[in-house]
Order: sequence, then C-alpha cells, then structure tokens
Amino acid sequence: MVWKCCIFRQNALGIYGMRSMKRLMVLCLLLGVIVGCGGEQVNTPKPKGYFRIKFPEKSYRTYISDAPFTFDYPAYATITKDTDADARPFWNNLDFPQFNGRLHLTYHGVFSEQNYNKMTEAARTLAMKHTIKASAIDQKLINYPDKKVYGIYYEIEGNTASSVQFFLTDSAKHYFRGALYFNEAPQYDSIQPVIKFIKKDIDRMIETFKWKN
Repeated sequence: MVWKCCIFRQNALGIYGMRSMKRLMVLCLLLGVIVGCGGEQVNTPKPKGYFRIKFPEKSYRTYISDAPFTFDYPAYATITKDTDADARPFWNNLDFPQFNGRLHLTYHGVFSEQNYNKMTEAARTLAMKHTIKASAIDQKLINYPDKKVYGIYYEIEGNTASSVQFFLTDSAKHYFRGALYFNEAPQYDSIQPVIKFIKKDIDRMIETFKWKN
C-alpha cells in the first residue's frame, strides 16, 4: 500500500505541480490512517476482566482450646491469637492467606442485661456504619435453641471494608462476634466469588458453634 501511494504521488507531480503534490501527500497520509496503510491496525479496548480463582476443596477441623466455645473452621485457613494491644482473652483471627482475607473473632463474658444490650447494639452499629457505601445490608436471625446459640447475621453488599458480620450469644453469659475483612481496596465485583466461598465457611462455623457451659 505504501508503494502504490508513492507511485500516485510521482504521477501527480507532472500534472498539478508542487502545490498539488503537497496536498496529495497530506491526502495519502490521511488515507494511510483510515485504511491502515503499512499494515498497522488499531486495537480496540477489551472489557475489564479478573483472574480466575482456584478454590480449595471444602474441608474442616474443630477448634479446641480453653475458650468457653468450640466450632468448625476450614482446614485451608489458619487460626491465631489476636495480638493487638487491646485484645482480650479468646480473641482470634481466622486468616485466609490465599484470598488475603481475615475473619476477626472476639469474645466477651456477659455479666448483666445492660452489658448484653450494649454489646448487641454495638454489633448493629458496627454493621450499619457501612451503609454509606453498601448497596444492601441483609439481616438474618440465628436461632439454635437446643444449643442456646442466638444472634444476627449481617450480609453487606457493595464496595465496603467488611462484607460479613455476625454475633452469637446465649443471652446470659456469652457473646461472640465475627467480622470479615480483606486486606485490599474493596471491589465487590472482583471479590464476590471469594466472599461467596467464605460465606459457606462462616455458615459452617455458626451451624457447629457450641458453648461449653
């Protein structure tokens, strides 16, 4: 295509003169951009995509310690003691290193009705503080009367720092709370498959949760 453009330019020189030649050179360049003179092609942008995530097979083990509770947790996660300065006994972190996620687990002993009401209201406040960025917050009651395990499960959708929060209690002596966070900028569309995968692990934890006394 470049060679044909040059031949056309030389023939035009004898007919139209130098001025016409310059015009034809500009025309040739414009034609080259339009029809891809020289074999170059304009790449069209591709839609944004995400890496395919390989999930491990579901497998669980039982958390056994001197804590006043027990539950099942995934074998591909690691549970470690919370070492923050304000951490209290039986506070732990359930880490999912392959997903860069962490489920914060905290425990409080309940010694009065006032203290119980204060903690349950704090759980609701912590979940609802994500309302600004959340597209939806779904609340579900947790009710296992045979095990005296009650609570509320908060499922938070949207680009929020936390996507799942819950608390469990026996309404008398124990209060246990969990909150799922990811160590990265929140992008709900990209981490939605991971959230869905971990939610099943959280469901298993709640279903198998037991108080020791």
